[in-house]
Amino acid sequence: MDCNAATLAYAGAMSSSLAIIATATGLVALAEIGDKTMLLALLLSARFQQPGAVIAGILMATLANHALAAWAGAALAGWLAGPWFQLAVALGFIAMAAWTLVPDKADDMPAVASGAQAFVATLVAFFIVEIGDKTQVATVALGARFRDVLAVTIGTTLGMMIANVPAVLLGDKLLKLVPLQVVRIGAALVLAGLGAALLVSVWPQLIR
Repeated sequence: MDCNAATLAYAGAMSSSLAIIATATGLVALAEIGDKTMLLALLLSARFQQPGAVIAGILMATLANHALAAWAGAALAGWLAGPWFQLAVALGFIAMAAWTLVPDKADDMPAVASGAQAFVATLVAFFIVEIGDKTQVATVALGARFRDVLAVTIGTTLGMMIANVPAVLLGDKLLKLVPLQVVRIGAALVLAGLGAALLVSVWPQLIR
């Protein structure tokens, strides 16, 4: 009986983690389309002509950056647990929805030394550019919402790779195929929907 209960609990935890990973993956993949880090991936791919090294650099930079962001979000949620903090998270999702509609420009990206090795250049540049970016802010919010650092990190990293690997491999061709404004609107709707759902769930606690 105890074994069955443990098995059911494990299965439930796995199901919950997979749901978090799926949510984080889809959210960040949408938010990353047209973002300055995606533009940076295009730039690095064109400059170095070493897609494998560039992709590896993006992966390592994203894992490091998003693990810290998810941990910060989870830690903050534990410290400020309560309906008012949940309200702040909900409003944060809605604010990110508006932010997503604002396109980034290539001029926003830092210059990368042409003599640097592709992997190191990508690792450093991607980590720096991602600081304060909408996908990092989304990772903090997801960490605060779900309080599962591992699942959120896996999901947001997968989302970044889903968006950026084609950018590295296809380069400028991708920009001609993907209607960025339409995708931005879709990402904004997803973010706004998450914020609205959280707002509805927490509202009864705020008006007591």
